[in-house]
Parts: sequence; C-alpha cells; structure tokens
Amino acid sequence: MNPTPSLKPLPWLRHTLIAGWAALSLSAALAHGDVVPQAVDTSSLPQLGAKWLDANPYNPASPARGEALRIGTSAYNQNCARCHGLEAISGGISPDLRKFDGDCTGLADAAKKEACFKEMDDYFLATVRRGRVRDGRVYMPPFEGTLSQEAIWSIRTYIETRREP
Repeated sequence: MNPTPSLKPLPWLRHTLIAGWAALSLSAALAHGDVVPQAVDTSSLPQLGAKWLDANPYNPASPARGEALRIGTSAYNQNCARCHGLEAISGGISPDLRKFDGDCTGLADAAKKEACFKEMDDYFLATVRRGRVRDGRVYMPPFEGTLSQEAIWSIRTYIETRREP
C-alpha cells in the first residue's frame, strides 16, 4: 500500500470549478452593460443654454448643487462607472477619478489653486465632450450630443465629491 494519497482531482470538483468560472465570466460580461452613452434627464436643473460654460456652475455656492449632485451620481453610474469604477474608484482599466484634480488640492497659493482647477475643468469638459482616441483606438467615447451640458457638469459635481483627501 502506498502511504502517499492520490493527488488526482475529484471529478465533481473539476466540474464545479468549471461551472463557477463560467458563471463568473458570464456575470462579468453582463455587468459591463451597454457601452453606448445613455441620456440623462436634467429637466429639474436650471438650463445652462447652448454656449458651453468654462467652469462648473454647480459649485458649492450654487443653490442647484444638491440637485446637480443627485443627477450627477446617477449619470456617473449610467455612463462612467463601467470603466472608471463604482464611486469613481478605478479597477485599473481607466483613470481613477478620485485623483483627477489631486494636484490642485494641495496648492497653498489661492490664485494657483484656482487656475489649476480651471485647467482641470477645461480638460474634463474637452475629454467628456470629444472622448479620447489614440492610434485609431477609442479609449473613451465622445458624450457630446448624448449628454447635455447640465448632465456633464452634474457628473463633474459628483466627481468633485469623490476627491481623495
């Protein structure tokens, strides 16, 4: 008799592992969802007009900030979370948006800090409106035409609340 037990896997274990892997793969594929940008209802926000604003109108002093945050949270989950992660915590596929303007928050000089946030607003708006394409590969789809200015600034409002300290 051989004192060493057999290391052959049990047949039921192999089938269980394969079934588990298949279920996990299917759920991951279904969870990714539709990659087409989804429109957002912003009718409860003051309309900003056709001309794109240079800075987020839903700043902390804005009376519409609470509503913009509510809409932005939902809009982010519908359009951004699949790549940038739930609650803006990236899993590594796309940039972690909690760190989006992190270089600005640490600036001591108020004028430099304001200029930095303005530059980040410009970058954010351009990126979301036109998307990001490199070497013919789409890294981020353009959202202009699907998302209104109100929706995009609402998403920016949500991202601002997710900043890392």
